[in-house]
Amino acid sequence: MLAIEWLDFFILILATFRLTHLIVFDDITSFIRKPFLTSTIQENASGQLEEIIEIKGSGLRHFIGSLLSCYWCVGFWCSLITVFIYYFFPAVFPIIVVFAVAGAAAFIESKT
Repeated sequence: MLAIEWLDFFILILATFRLTHLIVFDDITSFIRKPFLTSTIQENASGQLEEIIEIKGSGLRHFIGSLLSCYWCVGFWCSLITVFIYYFFPAVFPIIVVFAVAGAAAFIESKT
């Protein structure tokens, strides 16, 4: 059985959080979502702006759009990739730590 130390586990959690947020929400990766999703901003009944996400196409394109519109779905795949890299490519761990620090910063920023 493979064991993960608590500090490494916490680092993996934060790195996965940041990677997931990067893929699902950040403008810098909108080119990944653009072929699969349409995003529009509309004002709701209470006057607040809401982002409306529509999934494009059918078949595989629709499936990938459904995946990219689901934070929980992308989070699962990001965690799988992060843990895989942690175990099989340990030289990349410093990059995982950078994602973890960015994830912690994003978490702290969202709480202030």
